[in-house]
Amino acid sequence: MAKHLDEKSKGWIWWGVALVIAAFVVTAAVLTIRHKKHSHHQSSSPGAISQKYDQALKVALTFFDIQKAGKLPADNPVSWRGDSALKDGQDVRADLSKGMYDAGDHIKFGLPMAFTATVLSWAVLEYGDRMEAANANTKADAQDAIKWITDYLINAHPSPNVLYVQVGNATLDHQCWERPESMKEERPTLQVDTSIPGSDVAAETAAAMASASLVFRKTDSAYADKLIQHAEQLFQFADSYRGLYSHNIPSIQIFYNSTGYKDDLLWAAAWLYHATHNETYLNYVSTENGQTFARWGAAPTWFSWDDKHAGVQVLLGRIRFFGSKTVSSEVNVNLEQYRKTARDIMCAFLPNSPTATTNRTDGGLLWITEWNAIQHGVNSAFLAVIFSDYMSTAGIETFKCGDKSFSSQDLRMFASSQADYILGENPMSMSYLVGYGKKYPEQVHHRGASIPVDASTGNGCKSGFLWFNATSQNPNVATGALVGGPFQNDSFTDLRSNSMQNEPTTYNSAGLVGLLSGLLTTSSLTQSFSS
Repeated sequence: MAKHLDEKSKGWIWWGVALVIAAFVVTAAVLTIRHKKHSHHQSSSPGAISQKYDQALKVALTFFDIQKAGKLPADNPVSWRGDSALKDGQDVRADLSKGMYDAGDHIKFGLPMAFTATVLSWAVLEYGDRMEAANANTKADAQDAIKWITDYLINAHPSPNVLYVQVGNATLDHQCWERPESMKEERPTLQVDTSIPGSDVAAETAAAMASASLVFRKTDSAYADKLIQHAEQLFQFADSYRGLYSHNIPSIQIFYNSTGYKDDLLWAAAWLYHATHNETYLNYVSTENGQTFARWGAAPTWFSWDDKHAGVQVLLGRIRFFGSKTVSSEVNVNLEQYRKTARDIMCAFLPNSPTATTNRTDGGLLWITEWNAIQHGVNSAFLAVIFSDYMSTAGIETFKCGDKSFSSQDLRMFASSQADYILGENPMSMSYLVGYGKKYPEQVHHRGASIPVDASTGNGCKSGFLWFNATSQNPNVATGALVGGPFQNDSFTDLRSNSMQNEPTTYNSAGLVGLLSGLLTTSSLTQSFSS
């Protein structure tokens, strides 16, 4: 009997131990789930890779190599591109040979170029782990594109209150059709300074440098420090000497006319806060400037090189989603205004929302403007996938649009619908990403792509119009170019002369890189911006 009792006692002891272990395992699992759900400081497992979006992302990144100016690397992957614009900046004794041409022409426009770098940086910061999981080179390619621009921007900022904002005569350039390697025209440098202020372009350049500093913080801290120094000086310049650059330099107006600078100041301050953790920048966006500049609760605007309001709402809403122990209650109240306004913007995106915008094509693409229409669909979808992932990371399941509830998955489905439309699921069965799919534009409005490498340049800059007027497809494929896209009736005409629909831009491609990176894997958790 005693032996039986001893065995029984041992059995109860082992059962007790087993129960304790089981309870510990369950508790640990719950804590792990909660930690993953609520902590944005941990990267989640990337999840399954979408082959479609992975392939499209690789294609999209190629366009930045096509748009590079300056001395190209020996291993440049675009066989039909060579060195160009090597003397840019000589008139102001600066090396402005790098940077990128904005579109199918050969001008270096500072505002859209800086915006391109900011959006690419945001994509890498949010989704760099997914890029690496899909392909080891993808993140590196995006970083290379960013640095090609920021190297230029550093040289374009020779002193605290001077910024070179354009290289080349845009009016003259648009009278020419030539390869960038063949350019012989004068390329004057335009600048903003204390007597010719440009708060919009200076602040966007500050945003580009601040966001890029986060991208390079772990791999090149000295370079990141240099970027921060320039960013802080440019923000101070932009805020102290306020004015629109296109108002003060009228020749820019017909190309990249800026409609305001308040959004740019908020955008720059938001990125500087993320990059430096200096609460001066957080106070800037959350007190009087926020109330005056931020358009809280106003009708949604559309994220673009000209209007950063929607991006600001999402980026500052990020802080409210994840919290900051040092933020005052007043600042938190105003940060919540950013998050609420970002939510309202999301409601406008969702087609089944009571407050959905009616600005769409019949095929479902968000459509705001006739010229380069695709930028708004791609940028809106990029913001939607980011906001969706913030919700998932913060453990927030739904949000309200009027009397209807929507989930983070609804936002992700909207983002996918825009990406899929762009990649060919549209009434034209046309991929608007050149080089992706079976059918894509063949007469892209792009000088370098449309002229053979060995073409004669005997008639100067106008000699290329022979190729502009040709009815055949471009001899060089502008791989990765995201063209302007369809009209509101979903129609598209693939003609080289149709610059409204058939001209690509770097900022279109930057938004697409962000969108595809967000959709690349099944993961819905984001990374931390912490340096």
